[in-house]
This record gives sequence, C-alpha cells and structure tokens, in this order.
Amino acid sequence: MALRAQVRTRDGWAVQHAVVTVTDMTGTQVLRADADENGAVRADGSLPAGAYTVIVTAVGYAPAASTALVTASGLISAGQIVLARQGGVELPPPGAWSLDPAHSSVAAVAQHLGISSVHGRFTEFGGRIEIAEDIARSRVDAVIGAASIDTGNGMRDKHLRSPDFLDVERFPEITYRSSGLTPAGPDRWTVHGELSMHGVARPVDLDLSYLGTGPDPWGGIRAAFHATAELRRDDFAMNYNQVIQAGISAIGTTLRVELDIQAVQGDVLPS
Repeated sequence: MALRAQVRTRDGWAVQHAVVTVTDMTGTQVLRADADENGAVRADGSLPAGAYTVIVTAVGYAPAASTALVTASGLISAGQIVLARQGGVELPPPGAWSLDPAHSSVAAVAQHLGISSVHGRFTEFGGRIEIAEDIARSRVDAVIGAASIDTGNGMRDKHLRSPDFLDVERFPEITYRSSGLTPAGPDRWTVHGELSMHGVARPVDLDLSYLGTGPDPWGGIRAAFHATAELRRDDFAMNYNQVIQAGISAIGTTLRVELDIQAVQGDVLPS
C-alpha cells in the first residue's frame, strides 16, 4: 500500500469528497486518491524512498499540505488530516436530519393599528433536512399545522383560522419545500423554495444562518439554524382587513417570519 490517511473536519466528521494528491520534490504528481464515505484514503502500490508533498483538497474547505518521508516500506501513513471549512464553522455532516419541534419555533409578526406588533407562533410542525456533500444541493421539507396558530388570544386565533385568513378547514397544512441554496456570507445562505399556504403556492426565499453542531444529552447530534423571511398576505389570497382611519389598517399586509430550528441527526427523534 502506497498511502493511508483519514480526512476529517475539526469536529471529527469524515470529509467524504476529499482528494489527496502526492507529488515528489520536482512537483510531479505521483499519486492521487479519493476519500471514501468514512473519510478514509487508501492507495495500492508503493513509492520510492524519499520526500513527498501531500496535498488534501475538498470543495468548501481550505486545502492542507504537508511533507512526508517515505522509507523502505514504500508507504505514506499520513494519519488523520484535518481540514478547516472556508469562511466559518464546520457544517453538519451529510445525511438526514429531523426537525425537533420541542426545541424549535415557527413564529410570525404582523403590524397592528400601524403602531405596534402582534406576535404569533405555530405549535404543530415537523420536517426533514437532507444535507448534501455539496451544501448547495441540500434540501428541506417542512409541514405546519395551520390550525395550531397561537397568538395568545382565543378570539383572534379563531378569526385567523377562519376563511378570512388561513381557512384551516379547507387548507389544514402549510408546506415549504426548498429547491436550492446559494451562499450569502460566512455561515449564511439564501434558501430558495416554494411555500404553499391558503391554497396558493409562491416562491419564498429564507435568509438562513447556521449556528453550529453539537451533542445532546440523549446521545444524539444536533444542528441549529435561524431563518427569516417576509411574506405579503395578499400573495396568498388573504386580503381581509379593516380600515381604522385613512391610510391605517387594523392588520399590516406584511408578515415577518422567524424560525429557530434544532435538527437531530437521523430519521428518528429521541423518544
């Protein structure tokens, strides 16, 4: 065997798409190998004794280079090679992640009487995130129970569930399905997707911030995200309003949506 190595992030996750290139002291490439799904790199054969440069690259990570000495064994045993993600904290590892409603919130704010705000939240929701090796190809699917709207006032909530607004008997679910991501800065992305609400589907972008990954007390791994968006009610055929006086409506036409999300690695939430 000519090469043996493990490629990891600073958090210890495998970098599955890493490429290891070995050059001799003249700069000539003598070996190239890809990491497997566990971040392991292996290449058969042997190398002549001497000094070599080991270069490790992966999309989204800063390249790493080191010098290795090959003895009569003909093997470069590079051990664990750590790559740092370009521009911020380490991303969660690829695979399925389940949204945890108990530690997440889906909230919306609307202007009231032109002078203050009314805050509401949905208490029933769920979803799944699929982190791709190419982060731009990651996906999210979420479902919200429309009838779970809670603004802290029973009369107002009943009105919001009525045909004037969400019309929950005809449209019991609000859904969001992403179609792609584009970088917007360190640890920030714009999530492109389609929101279906009140029988209307519209493209809606989310401003997403990734907050980090860590272990939880139940033996799982969690990732945290914060996202915001602005919606116009009339884009979703919710046109009800009362004009209190000239130019001032009881309820603002724009909703500010704020999401605080924890997702658990895997397809099953802890019981």
